[in-house]
Amino acid sequence: MSRKTFTLLAALIVGVLAGSWITTRVFAFTEGNADSQVSFTNGFASVAKKALPAVVNIASSKIIRFPDQGQSPFFSDPFFRQFFGDDFSRLPREQRQRSLGSGVIVNSDGYILTNSHVVAGADEIKISLGDKREFKGRIVGTDPKTDVAVVKIEVKGLPTLTFGDSSKVQVGEFALAVGNPFGIGQTLTMGIISATGRRGLEIEDYEDFIQTDAAVNPGNSGGALVNVHGELIGINTAIVSGGGGGNQGVGFAVPINMAHAVMDEIVKHGKVTRGWLGVSIQSVSPEVAKAFGLTGQPRGALVTDVSPHSPADRSGINKGDIILELNGAPMGDSQELRLKISMMAPGAAVKLKLLRDRQERDIAVTLAEAPTKPESEVGLAGPATTGPHFGISVGQLTPQTVRQLGLPPETTGVVVTDVTPGSPAEEGRLQRNDVIQEVDRKPIATVDHFQRAIQAAGNQPVLLLINRGGDHLYTVVPAR
Repeated sequence: MSRKTFTLLAALIVGVLAGSWITTRVFAFTEGNADSQVSFTNGFASVAKKALPAVVNIASSKIIRFPDQGQSPFFSDPFFRQFFGDDFSRLPREQRQRSLGSGVIVNSDGYILTNSHVVAGADEIKISLGDKREFKGRIVGTDPKTDVAVVKIEVKGLPTLTFGDSSKVQVGEFALAVGNPFGIGQTLTMGIISATGRRGLEIEDYEDFIQTDAAVNPGNSGGALVNVHGELIGINTAIVSGGGGGNQGVGFAVPINMAHAVMDEIVKHGKVTRGWLGVSIQSVSPEVAKAFGLTGQPRGALVTDVSPHSPADRSGINKGDIILELNGAPMGDSQELRLKISMMAPGAAVKLKLLRDRQERDIAVTLAEAPTKPESEVGLAGPATTGPHFGISVGQLTPQTVRQLGLPPETTGVVVTDVTPGSPAEEGRLQRNDVIQEVDRKPIATVDHFQRAIQAAGNQPVLLLINRGGDHLYTVVPAR
């Protein structure tokens, strides 16, 4: 063997050994004071050893009652009985519906975190531990707005998962989902954190989801999302299945900081009380930002309405203000502000920075407890009058129309009776039965008043304040 060949072979051997050592060490994570590590040598066995005993199976059931078929003319009809017979009317009037999910033991005295939808309405709950023991579960409380629930079993000395800090979770980190998919038994899957702060998915009322591609399948709901240290960072909640019903690599978990706060409220008070500012808000689009004189990137929450006698009303917040900061933290959009306020306690003092008439100002507000808001009903519009060129017809808002739309009697403005497809009004997202109350920040009372205001705007974009089913929002109708 020549010296050149020997030198090349030696270098190759050293490179392979070094690469192997680097690969093993790169994927090694120290778990506190524990001796075990996560690596290519032992995988995530150490994490599984910590997480699996603290994740339980939840089997819940409830009675579904059906109307008495014998009292229905449909089931008594001879034509119907000709095909289904007389016995059909004697079908059971109630049926027990069963479902499976998962939960996480977070207290050695038997407190279990899970999803609200896993146990909602259940009259029987059975908790199965990893060691095959079974216990009857009791619902301590639920919070459908975040899809978090707390269940209790009467046993002590249980294995638990340590709470992590979901505010420190970063995109690209490893994540492991632990649950009981399809009821087949405890299962651990691995992936990464795909995104944080996912909102606007319309899965829950208050959303701040951690997104992961770790496989989350039916039955994983309520299970644990853990990091490589075996710390609980989320409660698995939902998946995007693309219509297939199974895992597609897009799963969502309630961040543990939110779930923990909700759990504390449930355990202490039996329910969740939330802070309330008393405003209706919307996110700021580029068009709206320009109309309100907000420079830079569109941001913040635009106030579209202020509830009478609310904390916002008492503090002097006005319709048309843009809330830019909460306690010094910038607000990216309206959903972020809504979430932050909801996680604060009634009585909390907050400082807001807002934009009014193109000037920033600071306002102090003391939050109240959030009331229950009834849903508004949308009725039919009254007689139509053809509106201006940008593509809508409007009608006078009469007392009868106000009642049909389910609006307060003092509501003023004009009602949209038709929107022309492809028109600037459609581009501005106007809809039939919207009530236009302002044009370029000026109140509107009649159809004639509305038409004059639109004509005065000329060929410029028009900022409208509309009332849609009792909720206010601003929109910009672009110039033709």
